[in-house]
Amino acid sequence: MQTSDTKLAASRTIRVASVQFEASPANKEANFAKIEAFVGQAANQEVRLVVFPECCITGYWFIRNLSLQQLGQLAESIPDGPSTQRLIGLARQYGISIGAGLVEVSERGEFYNSYVVALPDGTVQTHRKLQAFEHTAIRSGTEYTVFDLPDGFRVGVLICYDCNLIENVRITALRGAEILLAPHQTGAVRSKNPNLMGIIDRQLWDNRHADPETIENEFRSDKGRGWLMRWLPSRAHDNGIFLIFSNGVGVDDDEIRTGNAMILDPYGRVLAETWKADDAMVIADLDAGLLADATGRSWIRARRPELYTPLTVPTGMERDTREMKFEE
Repeated sequence: MQTSDTKLAASRTIRVASVQFEASPANKEANFAKIEAFVGQAANQEVRLVVFPECCITGYWFIRNLSLQQLGQLAESIPDGPSTQRLIGLARQYGISIGAGLVEVSERGEFYNSYVVALPDGTVQTHRKLQAFEHTAIRSGTEYTVFDLPDGFRVGVLICYDCNLIENVRITALRGAEILLAPHQTGAVRSKNPNLMGIIDRQLWDNRHADPETIENEFRSDKGRGWLMRWLPSRAHDNGIFLIFSNGVGVDDDEIRTGNAMILDPYGRVLAETWKADDAMVIADLDAGLLADATGRSWIRARRPELYTPLTVPTGMERDTREMKFEE
């Protein structure tokens, strides 16, 4: 017999979209042109939430080589900066929620890798990347970001490396998140570790229109989708949450991003995905009826918090994310 709460959960649905696109470094106008085009397409298909990649407004990997002055010229305040205001205008115009990433400068002059979610009522939510490493001047955030959408779902935001740490995803779930927004810039990352991704030849990307099969095979390999599928579905499954993975695609300074935009359900199953070597969008309907009995939610209910004190005690093995990233 269904309770009233179960019936309410089962009645909630939301159509969401995950976008991958190739961002132009420091060319906000070109990047916004892509954002606006995708938002229009999403609205025409009755999407209620559109998720764009990490730092897609400003560009991403080139950031590490900027001078402090150049970083300051690139960064914007939130919510008063022009890019956030432009996102707010789009959200109001189409009546949907929109998430996109950029470099933020705070009132105190501190820099962050931030993600803005503009809501249809003109309000914004901002997440500052917890595990930032992109530039020596970019600080890591200190707060988790979980909030309610007007469509009746509770969402959390974790940016790229944030999702690698299982504690970050679990805490986000414990704070009530039903959907995790996971904007990234990843895939085909240069590494000294032979078991971790590896770069894709730029010529394969440049030749993608003449030979799409070769580059798409790379995107589906362990440099892209194969690597993601080792861990991304477990973040959704083990926490009983929907997960919207958005990623850059194509040239990102001296690396090639692999796209692989996808949407997963609370059992870690892929609802929609693409391995297209181009800008693309995938759409799925999320059914809240899957949440209540999701395996991960049962496991969360079986937790024994009294055993977990060691998780909060430094071991001496902790290291700065940037230091680790540039040693990979």
